[in-house]
Amino acid sequence: MTETPPPPGHPDDRQQPDPTRQAPILPPPPPSPPPSYSPAPQPPPDGPAQSVDPAGVLKALFDFSFSTFITPKVVRFVYMLATGLLVVAWLAWLAAGFAGSAAYGLLVLLIGPVVMLVYLALIRMTLEFYLAITRMSEDIHHRLPPRTTG
Repeated sequence: MTETPPPPGHPDDRQQPDPTRQAPILPPPPPSPPPSYSPAPQPPPDGPAQSVDPAGVLKALFDFSFSTFITPKVVRFVYMLATGLLVVAWLAWLAAGFAGSAAYGLLVLLIGPVVMLVYLALIRMTLEFYLAITRMSEDIHHRLPPRTTG
């Protein structure tokens, strides 16, 4: 006996997919920025400005409307001052250590630089935190529409 083919539209009549054929792999679409944000401003290629205008610092210091930020102008000076004061403090501690006893002086000579570096790192992180907050504030200030008085 011969089997008759199934009638058209019967579930056995559908073509089976070829298991050896794979679907084409498409590359993912390029990422797009969110529609409500503008791209971040690019820093200058040579980094931030290194010179500080003394007149600009005084002008920012006596700006009672607080429209100019002074932190970016003085943070480098404050870090250099803190570094110098730490070195002077360590040298004074070293002199006092050797004046007390040779063993204490050697201990200060060996442990003092480590303590100084820890304090210097804490000062640096604190100043970087203040500078980051100030830069975020400046960025927000520049992105806002101008204020109208009325």
